[in-house]
Order: sequence, then C-alpha cells, then structure tokens
Amino acid sequence: MKLCRECHSIIGEGIIAESCEACCNALDKVEEFAEEIVKAMSVYEFETFNVGSRVWGSLKALQEHLALKGVEYEIKQRFNAKLATAIEKKTGKKRRLNPHINVLFDLETFRFNLQIKPVYIYGRYLKRVRHISQTRWLCGYCKGKGCEVCDFTGRKYVSSVEDLIAAPAIKLFQARGAKLHGAGREDVDARMLGTGRPFVLEIIEPRRRFVDLTELERAINAQRWVAVRELEYVDSDKVKEVKMERHRKKYRAKIVFEEEVEKEKLVEALESLKGEIRQRTPTRVSHRRSDKVRIRKLFDAKLIHHTGKVAVVEFEADAGLYIKELVSGDNGRTTPSLAEKIGILAKVERLDVIAVFN
Repeated sequence: MKLCRECHSIIGEGIIAESCEACCNALDKVEEFAEEIVKAMSVYEFETFNVGSRVWGSLKALQEHLALKGVEYEIKQRFNAKLATAIEKKTGKKRRLNPHINVLFDLETFRFNLQIKPVYIYGRYLKRVRHISQTRWLCGYCKGKGCEVCDFTGRKYVSSVEDLIAAPAIKLFQARGAKLHGAGREDVDARMLGTGRPFVLEIIEPRRRFVDLTELERAINAQRWVAVRELEYVDSDKVKEVKMERHRKKYRAKIVFEEEVEKEKLVEALESLKGEIRQRTPTRVSHRRSDKVRIRKLFDAKLIHHTGKVAVVEFEADAGLYIKELVSGDNGRTTPSLAEKIGILAKVERLDVIAVFN
C-alpha cells in the first residue's frame, strides 16, 4: 500500500509515496483546506471554533480492515488537530468546546460545512394591541401557501410578536432567521401589559454576534405594537428554563353579564371563587389541546369597577388557568365559575395580562 509519511507512521506497513491510498493526501492538504475554511468563516463574527470530521465510504472500510489486523487508524484525531492548529494560526481564534463556529469536514469528499451557533437573547415583551398572535400563525386552509381566505398572505393574522421582535434582530445580527420562545402565551385578542412576558429570542446563523442590545431594544421599540425591555445575552439553557417555568399571572378582565348584578353579590362571588378551580380543556381550544381536567388555583379576585351589567375585575392565578372560562363556566367544563356563583350568564369582553411573576 502506498502511504504518506503520517499514515505510514500509524499503519506501520506499506511504502512511503507521494500519493497516499489511505487518506488520499488529506493530511498533506491541511493548509489548503484551512485557507478555504478561513475564507468561509471570514463573514462571521466569532471568537471560538472547533473542528470535527466524518469518515465513511472507502476510508471507513479501510479502518475496519485495519482494525481486523489489530491496527488502530486514528486519521480523524490527527486530521482534526492539524486542521484546528492551521485555523488558529490564520485567524488568531481559539479552538474550544461549545464554540461559536463548528467546522465539519468530510474526509471522503474533502467538502466542509460550517455550523453557526445561535445567539440567545432574554427579555420581556409587551404586546400593546389586540389581534396579533405571539408566534407566526399560518392560515388553516392553505397552510401558509396563500389563498383567498387569508388574502394570499399565508397567515391567519397579519403579524405576530415574533415577527415584530425578530425582524429588527435579523437585520442587526445579519442572521438567516429568528425564533421566539415565550413563557406561555396570551390569547390573540388579549394584550400583554405591565412588566411584560419573559421570552428568549433564538437568532439563527448570525453573521454579527456582538451587537449592542440597547441598539436592538431601540429598533424594536420604535414600532407601535410591541415593546421589549431587560434584554441580555444568555445561553441555550435559558430557553428550557423560560418554557418550563410555571409563572403566576395577574389579569384584568372587562366582564359583561346578561343581567344587572348587585355590587355586594358580585364582591361576595369573587371572594368565594378563590381557591381550587377544576377546568376541563376549554371548548375553544379543544381542537388543538388534549381533552383532560386541569386543577389550578385562583389566588385573588378583586373588583376594580362595576356599573350595572359591566364589571372590571383583576384575577391573580396559577399558570394555565383559563380566565375566560373561569368567568363563563364554559357550559360546566370549568367549576366553580363566576357565572355559576352569581347565577347569571357572563363573558369576558376584553382581557389583558398585566403581570407575569418570576
């Protein structure tokens, strides 16, 4: 077998030649590969990188053949180390675990691709208007393709919190895209006010990585519908933390009753409503949520305003308690409910989330 010097030193047999039948001269071409890789990396801001390689096809078959003969052929480790050293010298950047850029090299085809680590930004958002969804909501009829029902937009709603936060971030970070991870979500027709809802924005394949977040905050807050605050860089673990935490919330609801209600009776009903609430999956979301009974706690229910058939009430409750159904009863699927306590049909006409507690 004709081998380069490095492969010969590993395998310990064959003859040294200019053309290597084992690595196809990959070990001798490291500088050439490094030049191409550094050129591809140059469009990205980064401080750390790592190198990995893939062995398959004829090279894998050779490794397996040599293994049967008791020869451990460690071309990947040697190649990765040489390539990483060459890149370090050309860029001044350091090879690290969990890097900003991961170089994946195919030792069979001599091709490579770059995996760009996302940027993660934590913050809180306020949704100042109704009738925009938290994340992109595709049209249920055309599934995003565009049709007459959605006026050929491909969407059920014209915009989303995700769109309004992501667009300025994509521009500033020169990224391929961005995804919003929220700590729960408010109804489409509800506003998110007060201190805002915690979220993490995942920025995908950013070319810029070290953007001043005050610049991003200004760009987002220049819009009328959504605002953000408390932006900070975090790692990917924050996504799981934000999505898994059960945040206690405070709501303000404008309630309309079918008949006029005495204030004293309403105050008494709200007081007696505090405690454990049993909710079967609401009718309005049963098409996309599993049908089961959830037990949640209502901590407080305070009357803010009352006039005849109309009341404004603040509720403080566990995460996952459906406030609209807490008021209406949802035909007995939520018990107890305000309508049940008073004995008069009631519904929420407007709903705002005014606090999401840590």
